[in-house]
Amino acid sequence: MMRQGPNNLITDVAGLLVGNAEDHRLKSGVTAVLCDPPATAAVQVLGGAPGTRETDLLAPHNTVQSVDAVVLSGGSAFGLDSASGVQAALREMGRGFAVGPHRVPIVPAAILFDLANGGEKDWVRYSPYRDLGYEAARAAAPTFATGTAGAGTGALTATFKGGLGSASTVLDNGVTIGALVAVNAVGSATVGDTRHFWAAPFELDGEFGGLGLPAPWPQDARVPRYKYRELRARAANTTIAVIATDAVLTRAEAKRLAIAAHDGFSRALWPSHTPLDGDLVFALSTGASGKALLLEDFIDLGAAAAATMARAIARGVHAARDTGDDLIPAWSSRP
Repeated sequence: MMRQGPNNLITDVAGLLVGNAEDHRLKSGVTAVLCDPPATAAVQVLGGAPGTRETDLLAPHNTVQSVDAVVLSGGSAFGLDSASGVQAALREMGRGFAVGPHRVPIVPAAILFDLANGGEKDWVRYSPYRDLGYEAARAAAPTFATGTAGAGTGALTATFKGGLGSASTVLDNGVTIGALVAVNAVGSATVGDTRHFWAAPFELDGEFGGLGLPAPWPQDARVPRYKYRELRARAANTTIAVIATDAVLTRAEAKRLAIAAHDGFSRALWPSHTPLDGDLVFALSTGASGKALLLEDFIDLGAAAAATMARAIARGVHAARDTGDDLIPAWSSRP
């Protein structure tokens, strides 16, 4: 029997803190996940238009075995500067991979495209994302805002505003798994022209409205919704996420966990993993539970990863709020 963690956030996984920083005039922001101690990490990219930093080092055959943080950012390729800000904050904290007398914080990052969302992207020379990354790292805490916050500040889907979502699950064996996601998809998190979420079968305790699936099933549910049709913004997409657990995983097992979590994208967004999305999942294992898993237990963990990710996606859209100058409405504003 799966249940929510105490805060229903990724930080229910021991060893993780999350910080947000955003600029509402810019309609963009950054979310940093800090790992203390460093966590075993992996990544899986299934979208056709990714933007990343330091993902090659996450391959199981490469030298560095753990990361100090991962970053989700708006700003398209400009947002990759956010990792430099997080790295600077970690260096001030004395964190990082030891190389002789030096410490190098290891900070992989992924970005989404929110440049065409109506915000004022009028910086002169350098973008603001490095400073936003620094602020996000310094704000890292056990609880954090969701919806129109951090990397989800300017996110949009085909039908409603997107946002930053998070959820957690405690399995029967005591292992905790958590998801964090910035939802900015080509497709839609809701069924047809309704407010019902595709992720409804996985909802726990009415966490995103308790509407269930629509009945009768709407005929327009069979018609995919695309942001580039609704907003005429072909490149303004990508859902980026983190799945984390306190189970003890190898790098290869973390990779399998990232793959499993992508099933949550498919359960909560239709369509997902398109050529115009850069859909990506980082996986983190803090090992704080001390529990290594048997094969059958890992199958349960993968199923929980998909369900928790689907819930986090719906929660991100559900928590988004209107700011008065939005291109499309927030879920909460539509009756």
